[in-house]
Amino acid sequence: MVDATPRDPTHRRALARCKVMMLPETTAKVASNAITKGDVLGAARIAGIQAAKRTADLIPLCHPLLVGSVHVNFTIGDDHVEVEAQVETFDRTGVEMEALTACTVAALTVYDMCKSADRTMVIGELCLWEKTGGRSGNWRRLDGSSATDGV
Repeated sequence: MVDATPRDPTHRRALARCKVMMLPETTAKVASNAITKGDVLGAARIAGIQAAKRTADLIPLCHPLLVGSVHVNFTIGDDHVEVEAQVETFDRTGVEMEALTACTVAALTVYDMCKSADRTMVIGELCLWEKTGGRSGNWRRLDGSSATDGV
């Protein structure tokens, strides 16, 4: 585990995204809340929030930190549900892993809730989109590349 003790606490934020690809009929059911297992996006939002708060229990050597806020949002496309997770803290280390974990667990929950309707689903395109704070500064993904201090 990296020693974060000498670092100064700062405001830190991370944004992660991924997609759950599925049949158009499945996205229509998600959008109209017609999945028999229940409210897909509501359950996935709660799962993502819980996952962000438990990241240090899941990822070896990941620092436990006080998560200040977690926002998990969804965009429904024709053949996918995009998951976006934003995590913030005021601490000595970043929240990139918390955002990525929240995004992943929310996507897995979408999969679990919809699997009886669609076994063809694929979870993909998981990546960090943005991070702010800390000694490495700000970073944002730009058209598949990255930019430092350009946030």
